[in-house]
Amino acid sequence: AAAGLGYVGSYVISTYKSYDNFLQDKYALLPAAIIICVAVAMFLIGLIGCCATIRESRVGLGLFLAIILVIFIAEVSAFVLGFVYREKVKTDVQSTMSSVFKQYDGKNPETTVVNYLQEQLHCCGVKNYSDWTTTQWFNSTGNNSVPLSCCRQDLKNCTGRLDQPQEL
Repeated sequence: AAAGLGYVGSYVISTYKSYDNFLQDKYALLPAAIIICVAVAMFLIGLIGCCATIRESRVGLGLFLAIILVIFIAEVSAFVLGFVYREKVKTDVQSTMSSVFKQYDGKNPETTVVNYLQEQLHCCGVKNYSDWTTTQWFNSTGNNSVPLSCCRQDLKNCTGRLDQPQEL
């Protein structure tokens, strides 16, 4: 279990390095760091449990049980906090994403991140393709289209034009 949690925590951190521009809050990756710390603690606790079992120590097994109960309570608390604050996280991410989309100009680093995000998540805009109509890039190009990263990947001749939303 510790190895599994360690993998999940490190995978989350490595995956979200690609989305740094969207996660401007310095605490955004805190849950992943906590997961890795819990994995290390679980490994040590598992060692205590194994050693206590091998030595048949009642004190060691009692300590092991107490630690497992504390971990269970912490996991339930984390779940409840995650459930309670999920809307706040959603609105924070959407507002940050909107500001990054507004900086899109086809040349800056935010452009690369936005294109990557849209291609990986198979999406267009923050909520949908109409979000692009309020950006500076859309108004400056004047061609009534969205970036090609909005196009469905199975289409070869997509132009990103808003009059063909089935291609986005």
